[in-house]
Amino acid sequence: MIEKVGIVGCGTMGAGVAEICAKAGLDVRVAVSSPMSAAAGRGRIARSLQRAADRGKLDAGEAARILGTVAFTDTLADLADRQLVIESVREDEKLKRQLFADLDLALTDPGTIIATNTSSLRVTPLAECTGRPDRVVGTHFFNPATVMPLVELVPADQAREDVITAVQELLTGPLGKQVIRSGDRAGFVVNALLVPYLVAAVRMVEQGRATAEDVDRGMRLGCSHPLGPIELIDMIGLDVIASVAESLDLEEPALLRDLINAGRLGVKTGAGFFDHPR
Repeated sequence: MIEKVGIVGCGTMGAGVAEICAKAGLDVRVAVSSPMSAAAGRGRIARSLQRAADRGKLDAGEAARILGTVAFTDTLADLADRQLVIESVREDEKLKRQLFADLDLALTDPGTIIATNTSSLRVTPLAECTGRPDRVVGTHFFNPATVMPLVELVPADQAREDVITAVQELLTGPLGKQVIRSGDRAGFVVNALLVPYLVAAVRMVEQGRATAEDVDRGMRLGCSHPLGPIELIDMIGLDVIASVAESLDLEEPALLRDLINAGRLGVKTGAGFFDHPR
């Protein structure tokens, strides 16, 4: 049974995964690049727990207790005693490859499982950067990880079935997630279907065929989607959508790139296609 979890990175996704692991009573240690990153990551988790307390989903004292159980370090070697380490750095294949190689050296227990929270990159090439490719899987959590019920479980080609089972039991047991398995292909199941649709919506707005507001209203009211595609891009993050689109060899709309270059990445920065007061 997996009880000790390490997480590398504490941005939006890393913080969310750390929070749900801590809520589940797991021993959580987060590795970040600097004390400043640790403070920012702790702040993200604290704000999320405070929102849950404000909505009556958590007692304020329990929120403080959960936050206090999450440990931070700026040294990968401090994850050496973890049974599972989940990588959640930005969606950059070169960065992830180097991190996997560094993790393989830092994790002195050959039994430690390494997972990647990539939303689009193939898992097997990352596994091959380690000496334990049979113990590498993809665990694609969805944003926000504290709310979204789904995780895509994507084994590397060499992954052992007992490793896959151990991770799936953690996801569906203590973490309370629903799991679908995907073959190791770019975009897995959800993004391989979703992102071409989202890119088409951006292109429609870019070409002046409809406003962003009307595209969203059309899909909400005409197709019973809970969110329109432009709203959804803002929630996921424009930079994430651009990264997945690249992995899927989709031509990136200029409008999407212009907004990213302007620092409008969506809800997480307070502005994307729409403004989001923080």
